[in-house]
Amino acid sequence: MSVHPLTLTKAQSPASPQVGWRLFWMTVLGTVLLVVQSLAANARPESLAPLAEKVSPAVVNITTSTMVEGRTGPQGVVPEGSPFEDFFREFQDRNGGENRPQRSSALGSGFVISEDGFIVTNNHVIDGADEIEIEFFPGDGQPSDLLPAKVVGTDPNTDIALLKVEAPMPLKFVKFGDSDMARVGDWVVAMGNPLGQGFSVSAGIVSARNRALSGTYDDYIQTDAAINRGNSGGPLFNMDGDVVGVNTAILSPNGGSIGIGFSMASNVVNKVVAQLKEFGETRRGWLGVRIQDVTGDLAEAIGLAKDEGVLITDVPDGPAKDAGLLARDVIMSFDGFDVKDTRDLVRRVGDAEVGKTVRVVVFRDGKTETLKVTLGRREDSVDASAPGTPEGKPAPDMSEKDFLGLTVGPVQDEMREELGLDAQTDGLVILSVDEASAAWEKGLRAGDVITEVGQTKIASIADLEAQIDAAQEAGRKSLFLMVRRAGEPRFVALNLGE
Repeated sequence: MSVHPLTLTKAQSPASPQVGWRLFWMTVLGTVLLVVQSLAANARPESLAPLAEKVSPAVVNITTSTMVEGRTGPQGVVPEGSPFEDFFREFQDRNGGENRPQRSSALGSGFVISEDGFIVTNNHVIDGADEIEIEFFPGDGQPSDLLPAKVVGTDPNTDIALLKVEAPMPLKFVKFGDSDMARVGDWVVAMGNPLGQGFSVSAGIVSARNRALSGTYDDYIQTDAAINRGNSGGPLFNMDGDVVGVNTAILSPNGGSIGIGFSMASNVVNKVVAQLKEFGETRRGWLGVRIQDVTGDLAEAIGLAKDEGVLITDVPDGPAKDAGLLARDVIMSFDGFDVKDTRDLVRRVGDAEVGKTVRVVVFRDGKTETLKVTLGRREDSVDASAPGTPEGKPAPDMSEKDFLGLTVGPVQDEMREELGLDAQTDGLVILSVDEASAAWEKGLRAGDVITEVGQTKIASIADLEAQIDAAQEAGRKSLFLMVRRAGEPRFVALNLGE
């Protein structure tokens, strides 16, 4: 016979009726509390008006103007070759022509971050502008006139600019929030000056996190809150009224919002703004290595248990070389943080203080080593790798070899300039690639140069054959290649069973 839970509860109740009722009401109260907590967690304000009223005084419209050269003829007035062309040209000449400089205007958005007049916007909003004017949200205690702004500093890498205005009163401002706390599905509000229509508010959710578009230091929040032209540089707020992003770009086939907008994360912007305010420029850390992600086949070829860390492909003159880092090292940890991939490492290095000495843990020859690196400044970095004079260079080998879908031959002196190689670099140039091979799938192409096989430099077909034999005798499944294209190195692992 099945027993209903209520029957079981009653049967196990103490004999005292008072105790029984106490347990009953405690159960009811616990259920009510759970329901209330659930409703509170999912509650949404009936209106976003209180939030808009709170933060809108800090949102500004930005107008820029630039002098541009005019056109030199009647293009755009009449078609070229038209019988009226001479007439219009004579008219333009009589009135000074169209080649006089003309003033071009553009609109954008921004937000005030301090009462003394610092304003954040996008670099592309003010780039090349001769004049910048700030219009404030109308209200008591706000400047009623347009105020001229000067550029404190810009960072094209993150598309952020810092401006400054001199206002007759303390300005209302907003503060940055922690963008790392923004979750997919959280409500957000975008404010700005879309399409030059004046102050506007739109709401949506965080659609995705950690989006990368094209920059080295990208960390975008994707949102479906409506963002259009003119919103650039405006703030993306969370429900607490903190700025979690700077509206920067949209993905659209028609130039209008289709619900895919991107805001640079506030944790990136906050660091950039602090440097622009202090130095007028960015000062990012510089490690001085060329790197690539570790794939599964590369991990197997290197001897890593799993594909993690970042593989160093080249170490030009710089902090890493001075500290003893080598090509083929795998960076597992940087300054106490595990390294996930190349993007993660680039951001961590860029965020690090210039001149700071950090611990870098690398995987080398089957074990880990810790090295101390004193970081340089990225903006001052120069690849000082210079070609040297070759010594003991082997005689040219004109033979060719087919292996793993590749046809290769030795690099000849007359090829070096075209291939982007200096006089010291030897190797085998890929003459052709079988399009049905794994080598083709992994991006190898004719003109690439194999400079190392099995972590050993090669200069001839005999060197290649020796490394293939060594890999097979050692029971390795993959052949580890360093390949250069236009002088830039990367590593590729090819399955010996192919």
